[in-house]
Amino acid sequence: MKMANLPTHSGTSEELYALADAIGAVTGGAVAIEDLDHRVLAYSTLPDQRIDEHRRQGILERRVPHQPEQLAQYREVLAAPGLVRLPVLAEAELPRAAVAIRAGQRPLGTIWAIEGEKPIDDDGERAMLDGARLAALHMLRRRSAAELDLQAREDALRAALRGRRSAREVRFELGLPGQRPLALLGFAPVAPATEVDTPADDLLVRLAAASARHWPAVHAEASVATVGRTVYVLLPLDDAVAAFATARRLGEQAAAVLDRSMETPLRAACSRIATGPEELPDLRAEVDDVLRVTTADPDAPAFATLRETHARVLLAHVGDELARRPRLRHPGIEAMLEHDRAKGTAFGASVTAWLDAVGNIGEAAAQLTIHPNTLKYRLRRAGELFDIDLDHPDDRLSCWLQLRMPR
Repeated sequence: MKMANLPTHSGTSEELYALADAIGAVTGGAVAIEDLDHRVLAYSTLPDQRIDEHRRQGILERRVPHQPEQLAQYREVLAAPGLVRLPVLAEAELPRAAVAIRAGQRPLGTIWAIEGEKPIDDDGERAMLDGARLAALHMLRRRSAAELDLQAREDALRAALRGRRSAREVRFELGLPGQRPLALLGFAPVAPATEVDTPADDLLVRLAAASARHWPAVHAEASVATVGRTVYVLLPLDDAVAAFATARRLGEQAAAVLDRSMETPLRAACSRIATGPEELPDLRAEVDDVLRVTTADPDAPAFATLRETHARVLLAHVGDELARRPRLRHPGIEAMLEHDRAKGTAFGASVTAWLDAVGNIGEAAAQLTIHPNTLKYRLRRAGELFDIDLDHPDDRLSCWLQLRMPR
């Protein structure tokens, strides 16, 4: 069959289905055409095709079922210049071959064929490679108009988040009629721990690309923009009563989907619900606060709000103020910590443990693995040596805040 005779004029879904059937007729096996998010765009419907349960689920759900081991296979296919034969990942699966769909060096998706009774021959391989080139044309035609609109929305949202658009301009450019509830989501990768990890810039580019593919499919009115090291998503919502619950649900789902395409953990944050686009800079500041503390903590939840991270956000801002204004630091605390560094004492750790335990000597001593009398002695000596009044509640709070700041 000559693949070049297939229609290429409009890039519709029907053409992708026809293309899948044409490839399947040559290869002898069931064919699926996928995008980079593993969504099934089209599949062959020829009679007597062999399919397994994994393919059946992909067709029914329009997305390939998630298998952690399969991510390596996708990377192999997208990096290969030609056809790749892949081992089965489960006992009931049938063998598969796949090729990448590209526009120049830009990956667009993949084509997968279940091998029939006989392995795919040279004609079948040529059919898959020719089919990948035609699929690229179809996919680009389908995406061109949508991408222009997404780019315009991205530029408008980025300007709005920076406070460079009036509320009226934002409503017009993003299509936000009336006073609809708005929520802002933020997504950021956890910073690489070592130099050998994937560079932060590469992670952000990958996250931005995955987000640009994900959101148009799940929320047609969503706007996506990357600012700094965060990908922001503005969600116009309909039901004011359920707005926050809807934003949280969509954000948690997106975090789970996007995390699969990353090689490092992902963190997501959701703002409060706003009533107008003039609040966008404040919503961005709120999301940034949450991501600041969660991306720095390997044990933080994947999705969080200010309510869930309030204490850590407050401590971060207190630390900022103490860094900007060193004169606000308690001189006795500074002297105590310097004494510990110079003499090898543990006054700072002892006072911190006691404050963390809300004055419970036994609990704090157990945490430090010392005798309670030893802790009592250290606390008394700290007050005598460094003029720290641990009997006054305001002084206790001041000391505890300063001791909790990163050094």
